Amino acid sequence: MSEAERITIACLDLAGTTVADGDAVETAFAEAIATMGIVSGTAAHERAMARVHASRGQPKIEIFRTLFVGDEARARAANLSFERSYDLVIDRRGLAPIPGAEHAIERLTGAGIRVCLLTGFSRRTLGRVVDTLGWWGRVDLVLSPEDGGRGRPWPDLVLSAALRLGIDDVRHIAVCGDTENDVLSGRRAGASIVAGVLTGAHDADRLRTAGATHVLPSVAEFADLALLPLPLRHDDAVPADHR
Repeated sequence: MSEAERITIACLDLAGTTVADGDAVETAFAEAIATMGIVSGTAAHERAMARVHASRGQPKIEIFRTLFVGDEARARAANLSFERSYDLVIDRRGLAPIPGAEHAIERLTGAGIRVCLLTGFSRRTLGRVVDTLGWWGRVDLVLSPEDGGRGRPWPDLVLSAALRLGIDDVRHIAVCGDTENDVLSGRRAGASIVAGVLTGAHDADRLRTAGATHVLPSVAEFADLALLPLPLRHDDAVPADHR
């Protein structure tokens, strides 16, 4: 790379990063596990919800598989209940972008950066969210774990975005998310910028421990970061005898 090179792809998480979550996701998880007999006020419920919180960012079905180890039918039933519950949460509360998220996306796309939305939701739930927000025309690509191999914390979704959008160097990627799994995925994919934001599930310490290159108040500040020229790295320097 040279000093003039820049970010060309931005991979942005959905719930908690670009979409205001509140407690919508964890409410849907609580309602889903209740259908499996794990009800509020019990020690089992507290343990399950602690696991859910720690696992945020991962594919939802994988979280249920950790809750119901060895019982695939129960995990799938709980995942279906989650999707139904989340639909009902959207019906009851609606959805709203994180303040500044739409402007940040507009600045990125206006500068020629291609934007991909990544999520741990299923493809169906992802579609419902994007439909509700009217975001199909705002971004270049949307990916769920069903579209990109393994979900987070693996790098597959970020690398799938790179392949589909035609990037030639993973260092031209910037990732933004609110969970340690978002951060781990971006770091494992080799992105130059892996920003954690404080509008979602995990706090600054957890994001930094996961390897965030930056911790931002919200995605509203992400465009300023992604639009900066990439610094020259030591391994990009041209040897003296080739200058």
